[in-house]
Amino acid sequence: MATIQSKVLFITTSPRSPLKMLPEIELLQTYFGGKKWNKTTQAEFMQILKEENFFLGEGVNDPAFSARDRINRAPKSLGFVSLSPCINLTAAGQEFVQSKRKEEIFLRQLLKFQIPSPYHKQGSKSADFYIKPYLEMFRLIRHFGSLTLDEIMLFGLQLVDYRKFDVITAKIEQFRKDKTNHENSYREFRGQYLERELRIIYQDEIAAGNTATRESRNESIENFLKTKGSNMRDYTDALFRYLRTTGMVQISHLGKSISITQDKVQEVDYFLDHTDRNPCFVDNEKQYAAYLADTSIPQLLTDNRKLLLQKIHSEFPNLKINKTDSANQLKDILFDERAKQKENLLTQQIAAIKNHRLYDEIQETFQNIQKGSLYDVPLILEWNVWRAMIMLDGGEIKANLKFDDIGSPMATAQGNVADIVCNYGSFDLTVEVTMQSGQRQYEMEGEPVSRHLAKLKKETGKPAYCLFVAPQINEACIAHFFTLHKVNVSYYGGVSNIVPLPLNVFSKMVADSYKAFYTPEPKHIRQFFERSRELAASCNNEQEWYEGITKTVLNWLES
Repeated sequence: MATIQSKVLFITTSPRSPLKMLPEIELLQTYFGGKKWNKTTQAEFMQILKEENFFLGEGVNDPAFSARDRINRAPKSLGFVSLSPCINLTAAGQEFVQSKRKEEIFLRQLLKFQIPSPYHKQGSKSADFYIKPYLEMFRLIRHFGSLTLDEIMLFGLQLVDYRKFDVITAKIEQFRKDKTNHENSYREFRGQYLERELRIIYQDEIAAGNTATRESRNESIENFLKTKGSNMRDYTDALFRYLRTTGMVQISHLGKSISITQDKVQEVDYFLDHTDRNPCFVDNEKQYAAYLADTSIPQLLTDNRKLLLQKIHSEFPNLKINKTDSANQLKDILFDERAKQKENLLTQQIAAIKNHRLYDEIQETFQNIQKGSLYDVPLILEWNVWRAMIMLDGGEIKANLKFDDIGSPMATAQGNVADIVCNYGSFDLTVEVTMQSGQRQYEMEGEPVSRHLAKLKKETGKPAYCLFVAPQINEACIAHFFTLHKVNVSYYGGVSNIVPLPLNVFSKMVADSYKAFYTPEPKHIRQFFERSRELAASCNNEQEWYEGITKTVLNWLES
């Protein structure tokens, strides 16, 4: 049982990308279903997990702690796994793993999450919680139509009791008025507002001199407030990601705001009207666990056959439905039709990209990425590089992103595959992107990039190359990829031709393709990678190779 000491809204933050818990809970059930959850099985779970292709963690100094961090948080808190008296997937967990309608399953579990609960007790220093956090965040977004990340961070996180909903909405309305009347920069205005709100939230700690943080020995009030503000930013980011996974909301990455997706408004209104706002079974763990595991509650619009039929007919008026179809069959029909619609939207996007109609937008997005002016930059980088690769030439370019129903990027690749795979007929190309920098870039990306390339070689039996794109390339990555050009490693399917490019150079590569008087062909891509191989064989060191390949890229269409 976790004890909460938070003064702001408590939500689950691990894993950062919610869908990444799917392969992990499936692995847990496969190897440890029916066993006790203790330090031994926790350490064994981490040992098996580290060997999986989808694992993206770092070195595990305390395997048992790492296992608890991964499983006791979102998987248990949202009712997907039961750890007592032994390890098992709940009915909700089994459906989450098996059903193709994962967003629906995830939505139900979010709506049931509550504080307090038998899994989360309030500490002596915590706020007085009485709320189902995700339910009320949906309500808050619906109330305003759209909320910025700052508005949720500053005020939404103060909604620790749903009965204070009107107090929070009044604060947001006042913030918007004050912002309109503020004459100086928004950054300055936001900073002043944040400090004021933090001083109110943490007034007892400040008055008592309890301003030490785990992150630093600096006990100054300034450092204390800075740390709390950073934590609130992380909580808001997690909130955005978990709400996004339901498919009910959309994100404006440039405006850093969240709103209900237009065709899901009716569904959101339905569960807001039909879901009890009060926490339940607070002192009865057995009943609470059964409540979380129940796959039929809370009721959604799509559970009502009559309303579901109306929904299908409104979205797809020409679709013929059998009168004998069950509610679950109708849900599958709606899911499949939305999937077809999404594929059509993506096909239209690809056609517009190939015709260079989105060139200016793609380049502007790269500029915004480099300025850091977008929300969820890693996701947008992966998506925009995919669009750029489509525009470069005529290959079959597949992004392993998850897209929502309107064709917008929703989540990055899950970890067991390359970010982007390009099929050029006689050869293939993987493209990996990252916002990581410094030594962390090498630690997090170096080995997986090589592994993904080897996986593709094995699957296709064709020659394959890899392009690695990041805002800045770490020297350790340059050295690693240079070495792999020269060393025959059977585990990686022989030598690995991986070329790292900084984002500004890749952007120049895209610009050259746009300006060329002819349409670039796959042969131009292959020539570039073959030139990298030649340079690796002739250069004395990795820096000489990297400088040489960078010069080649800057003139890649001149040969």
